[in-house]
Amino acid sequence: MKKVCIALEDGACFSGRAFAGDGEAYGELVFNTSMTGYQEILTDPSYHGQIVTLTYPLIGNYGINDEDIESWKPHAAGLIVNEASRRASNYRSTQTLKEYLESAGIMGVDDVDTRAVTLHIRSRGAMRCVMSTTDLDPDSLVKKALASPGLPGRDLSSEVTSRETYDWPHGEPTFRVAVLDCGIKRNQLRMMAERGMAPTVFPNHTSVEDVLATKPDGFFVSNGPGDPDAVPAVIQTIAKLVDHGLPTFGICFGHQLLALAHGGKTFKMKFGHRGANQPVKNLDTGLIEITSQNHGFCVDKESLDPAVLETTHINLNDGTSEGLRHRKRPMFSVQYHPEAAPGPHDASYLFDEFVRLMEGAQS
Repeated sequence: MKKVCIALEDGACFSGRAFAGDGEAYGELVFNTSMTGYQEILTDPSYHGQIVTLTYPLIGNYGINDEDIESWKPHAAGLIVNEASRRASNYRSTQTLKEYLESAGIMGVDDVDTRAVTLHIRSRGAMRCVMSTTDLDPDSLVKKALASPGLPGRDLSSEVTSRETYDWPHGEPTFRVAVLDCGIKRNQLRMMAERGMAPTVFPNHTSVEDVLATKPDGFFVSNGPGDPDAVPAVIQTIAKLVDHGLPTFGICFGHQLLALAHGGKTFKMKFGHRGANQPVKNLDTGLIEITSQNHGFCVDKESLDPAVLETTHINLNDGTSEGLRHRKRPMFSVQYHPEAAPGPHDASYLFDEFVRLMEGAQS
């Protein structure tokens, strides 16, 4: 296995070895604290443009299967772990993590002090990174990291959205839902279908007229990567569809876009929330939910017009926005991932809330 040098834009460097692929990989270096779910993390389009460090020390031991992928391909720019298992031991496994990464052209690096990487990011913040097997000169790689594009201002959502409209498989439908794909995870569609919804997935550049032509009962805005301020046309489309009166539910990137569509602001977090154990308080009930999260940008809840939007959920670690609701329109959203994959299922009730919102609109 080839040696790897991992260089950050602030000059910090870490060493490792390539257990999958070689060459150079660029992206924003982030960390995820989930103990399981590396396959779902890799295939989450929200990680497009990012190199993911997993804090759990042993990764790959249960391999890769065909059922748990969250999109059509892995989207992470690279993977960093402490130890990559060379063997996969699970009855569902069809290939090893190494085989999966190499088939996708993604570099996997192990033998890395991931605790040191994580502590550095928590202290200094997520930042641009390059890791290489071909250039092991730290000074050269730091310059490359500085020259690479960061996430602020980049429209990554349009790079991962579907290229055409499609219907997700479902049974006898009760409600037709127009889904705006900003980088959707498949489990969101699965959970809608399980509740009698018929999702039609639209690329994020779809016009208001094309969405309304399908006569949907509800409107859903998915998760996705990048800076929410970088998609002004999408924000305008969302604002018009909400004003049309469609019951609306947004998740993660969708939560941010719905806030922007109603005059709110977003900001880039120091190192974001990525993991399956983030505590969130529901301000309506006072109950605490343990949630799955993956985001580096956040809604500035102080920027929300209280006459239009109210905050419904907050993060207990840092007090940031985790949910909002429109005071006059049938619209709500959350920053976290109620569909989990990976993660706890505390928040799956939100899909039932979406159903009730559509039922109320029809009554």
